[in-house]
Amino acid sequence: MLTVNPIDAILWTLRRNEKDVIKLYDSLSPIMQLATGATMLNFGYWQGDVNSPVVAQSNLCTLVGKLADLGSSRTLIDVGSGYGAPALQWNREYPLGNMVCVNINSQQLVNGFKIATSTIENAQTFHVHCLRTNINYINGTSLYLPFATGTVDRIISLESAQHFKPFDRFIAETYRILQRKGLLVIAMPVTVSLDNVLKKLPKLGILNLTWSSEHYGLEYVKATIRKCRFNIMDISTIGSQVYEPLALYYIQNRKELRRKIMTLYPSYIEKILCKSLVKMMTVSKKGLIEYIVLKAQKI
Repeated sequence: MLTVNPIDAILWTLRRNEKDVIKLYDSLSPIMQLATGATMLNFGYWQGDVNSPVVAQSNLCTLVGKLADLGSSRTLIDVGSGYGAPALQWNREYPLGNMVCVNINSQQLVNGFKIATSTIENAQTFHVHCLRTNINYINGTSLYLPFATGTVDRIISLESAQHFKPFDRFIAETYRILQRKGLLVIAMPVTVSLDNVLKKLPKLGILNLTWSSEHYGLEYVKATIRKCRFNIMDISTIGSQVYEPLALYYIQNRKELRRKIMTLYPSYIEKILCKSLVKMMTVSKKGLIEYIVLKAQKI
């Protein structure tokens, strides 16, 4: 059974530096894997007749891929790529020339690489597989992306930019490595009208501790992207198709999900997870948090 020291978890959440984010994901990512049976690490896009987290997560990847116009992409950088599951989906859906998964968490990259090559039996077929998928894995930080200036035409950050601190440094880096008219697509949770800390604390409640990322405001995100000389071409707010259906799915299937989660975690972890999802649904309905999918072009 995995144990999570509550004091450590609180410190990770309060400090939220890169090392803390790594420890947090190493400790808690298996919850999502247990709940979904898959390796994607996003809330999902529950539009239409969606009855499982895996389908919702795939829907979000499809939405982001279309917005990024990956059909015409030559070089795609997925920043904060997790286990690389979105990259594998995009590789199936589009004739991508070259794709790079960048992640600060080396263990997630290793596991993602194993998943991508799970059918490989020897070195020769392994080489052929890598040529066919065109996916490379780089352990690096979002604040200093290891690419030459003006060499990339697509950058995606799918539910990871909320962890990047400072956010403006990440946006500046994407501007640097993108070609002229290159595209940046970001999918992330944001707060709405919660810039005042004294107002935010009571309204977010338990999420102040369990929403373990930066609580970037919607207006701040847009202003920062524009300040870094991007033109925001499209922005969709899809929170109503993210938070509420996810929470309702969990509530409706809690008995089975609780059983799965408790094979690795103590019961209090599952209780905190459930309360957090319900609170997320509540503040979403009140319009205090949103989920955005944003497309910007380098000017």
